[in-house]
Amino acid sequence: MQNILIIIHAPPYGSERCLSALRLATALAGRDDKPELSIFLMSDATVVGLPNQIDGAGNGLQGMVEQLVAAGVTIKLCRTCALARGLGDLPLIPGTSIGTLIELAEYTVRADKVITF
Repeated sequence: MQNILIIIHAPPYGSERCLSALRLATALAGRDDKPELSIFLMSDATVVGLPNQIDGAGNGLQGMVEQLVAAGVTIKLCRTCALARGLGDLPLIPGTSIGTLIELAEYTVRADKVITF
């Protein structure tokens, strides 16, 4: 089984990079060969972990995150990045959690592939 790490730095809104990363993760999680998949949100991407966001078009990324969590995908928010944005004490989408750079280093070493957005 392949082990894939996706690191997302892109903000959730203003470009499509974060959306593209989550779409790729959804496609990977839906494969028959079920790769082990981890997502690490850094920089402005940490905001994706907050619930109840809806963009101007009425779409939200929360549903995609919830589907990924239900599929067994590990989703972590960088602790330093989350704290810098005031997210440390806010509720997160269930199944997501704050992670550390030590965890990111572990995911990176274990990964067969690392993809960044």
